[in-house]
Amino acid sequence: MIESFKRVVRRHWPRLRLRTILLLTFTFVAALPGFGALFLRVYENALVRQTEAELIAQGAALSGAAALAWHQGGAIVAPRVRSPSIDLRATPILPVRPAPIATAHRPDAGTRDWAKRLAPILRVTAAATGADLLLLDRQGMLLTGRQAGRRTGDLAEVRTALGGQPGIVLRRDPAYRHLSGFAWLSRSAGLRIDLAVPIVADGRVVGALLLSHPPRTLLAGLYDDRGKIAFGIVLIFSTLVVLSGLLSRGIVRPVEALGVATRAVAGGGGTVPDAPTTAAIEIQALYRDFGSMAAAIARRSRYLRDFAHAVSHEFKTPLAGIRGAVELLQDHPDMPPADRDRFLANIAADGARLTQLVSRLLDLARADMEESAEGVTADLHDAVRRIADAQAGIVIESDMPDHLPRVALPQGAVEAVLSSLVDNSRQAGATRMRITGEDNRDVVILTVGDDGPGIPPGDRARVFDPFFTSRRTEGGTGLGLPIARSLLEAQGGTIALAPNAGGGATFRIALPVSRCG
Repeated sequence: MIESFKRVVRRHWPRLRLRTILLLTFTFVAALPGFGALFLRVYENALVRQTEAELIAQGAALSGAAALAWHQGGAIVAPRVRSPSIDLRATPILPVRPAPIATAHRPDAGTRDWAKRLAPILRVTAAATGADLLLLDRQGMLLTGRQAGRRTGDLAEVRTALGGQPGIVLRRDPAYRHLSGFAWLSRSAGLRIDLAVPIVADGRVVGALLLSHPPRTLLAGLYDDRGKIAFGIVLIFSTLVVLSGLLSRGIVRPVEALGVATRAVAGGGGTVPDAPTTAAIEIQALYRDFGSMAAAIARRSRYLRDFAHAVSHEFKTPLAGIRGAVELLQDHPDMPPADRDRFLANIAADGARLTQLVSRLLDLARADMEESAEGVTADLHDAVRRIADAQAGIVIESDMPDHLPRVALPQGAVEAVLSSLVDNSRQAGATRMRITGEDNRDVVILTVGDDGPGIPPGDRARVFDPFFTSRRTEGGTGLGLPIARSLLEAQGGTIALAPNAGGGATFRIALPVSRCG
């Protein structure tokens, strides 16, 4: 089911620019507090509880004043003050308060006098606060207001107050009228808060106060705070614009510029520019990586182009010789045996040359595809000893310290590189070679020199080019040193031709030290 949903989403997901995604994300995050206040009733709850708190404060003050007005020498108990507790999501909403009903009960003269003394205070307070204030005796009969002399119905809040505890409820407001099409946004619209507070004097409940007031609605609260809200919206969206601009300069624009440069490089022209100074650190690193990749691709392309040209040239000569000899043999079937044998010998020599070239090309391909292996090590003392024992016609001297560390290369790769250098020295006419080693912290430096004629200055820059050789007539392929370099570079090593004032050829090999114990 989840996979089906993912497939539908992937199929219908729109293609969006990074700027659009960032702007939508920021706008959504910025709007979350507003949505929370609106749909989770956070702000509206605060408005309702503010009205509730005002009613509680008025009820406490008026209840205390009414108890003092009743005072006949007994103890006065301060009304219990409660904290605002209405929650629009949880508090039940009761219907409109029913109309008072007629009753045969008549208050005594003291109660009527008490109500007469309190009536002016209640009128002034009601006019100042906008709340409806009603005074009830201990039987629940109204003592003030237009309905004085009637009894309230069985109201839960009044029953609680006459029992000695404050009672508060939410009721529908019969006087509410829809004045705006946005009234549906406010859940408190059309409600009233009814609070009944007991009046305790002379050790008993002598009556109650019924306070009622509609809470401030969401729209009214938003309108009252419209300046602050407008300022907050402007500030938030200004911040969004600034953040979007910063991210655009730090991410979007550099990525777009990198895309343009990459397409130019892929088309065969252009280079990856330097990363903008305003780009993020990761984007700058991406620019460097793309630059390194583009340079490596360019080097590889040049290498392949030159390599293909060299292969074509190297194969063309023996193939032309074979083809010419075959044509002569075909055109002259009566050729003398001596000439026939000579042409066949030429064909065999050219075939052997091609076989050697193919074999060395395979070796070079393997060396180019060689990958660094974890955990392999080689003992240089053992490698030099093996090469010295296997070679004939040339004396190999070793001068390496006993404490020379192991290197992070396969033993076979080290021996193959040294063997290639020994073969080159022997073919050049050298009779003696010297191999020295030096521990240079992270690398071991091997210096391999011979007593041969050396390499002419004009050829020193080309000795590592594939197929370059000065001993082509002796069977040289010009692939030994390129193979050695590829083997070393695949394992993190290097080889270079070093200056040698005393004659002969000297190579300097750097091998990484193994970190495996």
